[in-house]
Amino acid sequence: MKITFAALMAFSILASPATAHEVWVERDATGPARIYLGEPVDPVPAAGDPEFAKLTAPRLIAAGAVKPVALVRRANHIEAAVTGTGDVRLTDDNVFTPWEAEGGKWEGVVYYARAGRTETRSALDLEIVPTAAGANSFVVNWLGKPLPGAKVTVINADRWQKSFAADDQGRIDVPVTGTGRYLLSISHDVEGARTLGGKEVAKTYHISTLTFVAP
Repeated sequence: MKITFAALMAFSILASPATAHEVWVERDATGPARIYLGEPVDPVPAAGDPEFAKLTAPRLIAAGAVKPVALVRRANHIEAAVTGTGDVRLTDDNVFTPWEAEGGKWEGVVYYARAGRTETRSALDLEIVPTAAGANSFVVNWLGKPLPGAKVTVINADRWQKSFAADDQGRIDVPVTGTGRYLLSISHDVEGARTLGGKEVAKTYHISTLTFVAP
């Protein structure tokens, strides 16, 4: 039986749909961005993931955008009419409401996603950033600084997946073995009180993805 990265996460902590899902963005050339919620190692169902209805208003950050980007809901994704050739980013802390975990403490999740590897700057709290435009090496940044030892899962166009540990500079080298879309994901758990969805939580799961297309 195939066990996905998301499933392993769900088994290792108190089971919650929030920690068993990821948000990611796909974009081809200068076309619209497509925003998904689900488990990226598996094909996206035609009608969307069972939890897709909870993805309602991701906050999109598009390069060069001077006004909010229009979002259109499709059957299994949200389409954003971005323009230009820059990378597209988003963040969303309202997909899942906080849940009560073991010991009566409340936990929550914040999602981040990026499509493209043309920019080397970091604009999200948790972000996988290329070391150079178009590079196959990346640095995991947390609050703008490298995150040593971060565990990054790579899924290639054939849905092969493998996890890699970043070095002491937060860097990983991704084996790009063929053409198609690659997805990288990272989860970073932070203890400490904060408010999510109007509820004070004691622990926050930060989950970030990056997609790029290898020519």
